[in-house]
Amino acid sequence: MGFDGRSLTYGELADAAGAVARRVRRGDRVAVWATPELETVVAVVGILLAGAAAVPLNPKSGEKELAHIVSDSAPSLILAAPGAQLPSSLGDLERVDVDVDARADFPHPELPDDAPALVVYTSGTTGPPKGAVLPRRALTSTLDALADAWQWTEADVLVHGLPLFHVHGLVLGVLGPLRRGGSVRHLGRFSTQGVARALADGATMLFGVPTMYHRIAETLPGDPELAKALGGARLLVSGSAALPVHDHERIAAATGRRVIERYGMTETLMNTSVRADGEARAGTVGVPLPGVELRLVEEDGSEIGAYDGETVGEIQVRGPNLFTEYLNRPDATAAAFTTDGWFRTGDMAVREPDGYVRIVGRKATDLIKSGGYKIGAGEIENALLEHPGVREAAVTGEPDADLGERIVAWIVPADPETPPGVAELADHVARRLAPHKRPRVVRLLDVLPRNDMGKIMKRALTPADTDTDA
Repeated sequence: MGFDGRSLTYGELADAAGAVARRVRRGDRVAVWATPELETVVAVVGILLAGAAAVPLNPKSGEKELAHIVSDSAPSLILAAPGAQLPSSLGDLERVDVDVDARADFPHPELPDDAPALVVYTSGTTGPPKGAVLPRRALTSTLDALADAWQWTEADVLVHGLPLFHVHGLVLGVLGPLRRGGSVRHLGRFSTQGVARALADGATMLFGVPTMYHRIAETLPGDPELAKALGGARLLVSGSAALPVHDHERIAAATGRRVIERYGMTETLMNTSVRADGEARAGTVGVPLPGVELRLVEEDGSEIGAYDGETVGEIQVRGPNLFTEYLNRPDATAAAFTTDGWFRTGDMAVREPDGYVRIVGRKATDLIKSGGYKIGAGEIENALLEHPGVREAAVTGEPDADLGERIVAWIVPADPETPPGVAELADHVARRLAPHKRPRVVRLLDVLPRNDMGKIMKRALTPADTDTDA
């Protein structure tokens, strides 16, 4: 296991984690200042070894959010790298500095599958973040299902530069290699040069988010060494948000390798994935993973039986990969599940005739009801990104007296001096999709608002003083 030039063997990690476990009480919740360093990995492994639950904290979070998380989760300790500067909102917690050179044995306790392993706070859109309690079975079932889907073995060497306060970077990107018995090389900070070096030096898998793959796609034309390194990888995986089809195609054309996508959430870990031995079909997230039940439902809760690639429904899932509760929020927990145990994801999708899932957006922000049609923002965004005058794109709906909702395109133009007009973009989308999916309004931006995982924050998109209307 390597982090930015520092490394630990499995034996060294076990010993350092054992020293942490001796400071932790079984059943406690323990906060971790989740910087992208070896200390974070040692802390989390030590907490799990002790039979406690880790609460990873985003070092970029504001004081108010951190104060809420600490008040809500009531951790007994906070673990951090020596020298890390913690904000005042964490000042009342007992601090333990993690020593990666410490050596101590700790017996592995027998723990029930439903014992909490992580409490991961979801980003709040209409209120403060909620703590999703992930049991140990959720971690093991997801990682074993991904091993099956991706043919992931101890021979694989994973490279990534993902943050460690989220399930993508921590569960998949660190605990995944540990469960397989393989290696992980964390870049510390993502860069295309770092990716190229690691893959050229023997790494076999790359995990990233769409922002990272977009930077790779932009860099590839002038970087033959990057193209060669990516071409030699066994698996390129993108997650946390949809990877635009345009970037899929640019990477495939330059490297001969196709990026595969998977679909998950904090509350569910991983639900679906394109399989390593399946078709890497751009714009889809593959098929349900082993052990995961998935269905699409109408607004009234009735199941959609048609796999026609057109009928949009909300994804609901059921399986051992699910969280057990929102901490201290029985009302929110109850509202998240149906009476027969299906989790309401809030994600909208269609299913292809062969079972592949294609996500079209979030129910709250990406489902647009216009002129009697249910339209997913994601496919319009992909179409817009195929226009040479569009660098970035987001699509939302807003009230319209005639249509119910009209489609609004938020565009970062490739050339701010000569941005494409609404008629040009509307015609472009209508030719690729259907006339009723064309944008009626275009709003120009310098940059799209994104969170730490690269997801576009659509709730931050507010109407400008001047619009371009169809």
